[in-house]
Amino acid sequence: MKKLLLSILPFLHACAGDTPENLGVYDHKLAPCPNSPNCVSSFDTKAPHSIKPIKADLEKIEKTLASLNNANIVNRSNNYMRAEFKSRLMGYVDDVEFLYDEIENISHVRSASRVGYSDLGTNRRRVEKIRSLVE
Repeated sequence: MKKLLLSILPFLHACAGDTPENLGVYDHKLAPCPNSPNCVSSFDTKAPHSIKPIKADLEKIEKTLASLNNANIVNRSNNYMRAEFKSRLMGYVDDVEFLYDEIENISHVRSASRVGYSDLGTNRRRVEKIRSLVE
């Protein structure tokens, strides 16, 4: 059993993927989505990536994320927050970023898978769930 577990560990780590280098705020925006359909962003205006910003500040979103089992907040500043969501079964990691616009009182959001091509709508459903909990 121990040998089986040790042989699976590298595979499970590969599912997590490395932290993307393009995360964060650039020119007052979050990074654009890649061409693959496993990302949504409120800065993107075209389907399948487009999603509305969330009408909430980061404090409210942070409290909501803290109540979710698979969310881990890894970066937080005055107007930016990044959380990692890890799937239970395979250990896939998705990065979810929020950028608060104080003037509009909204939080822009970007949610993207680290690996794979399609997420079968997981990132969109996640953002809509967060929206439903905070708005």
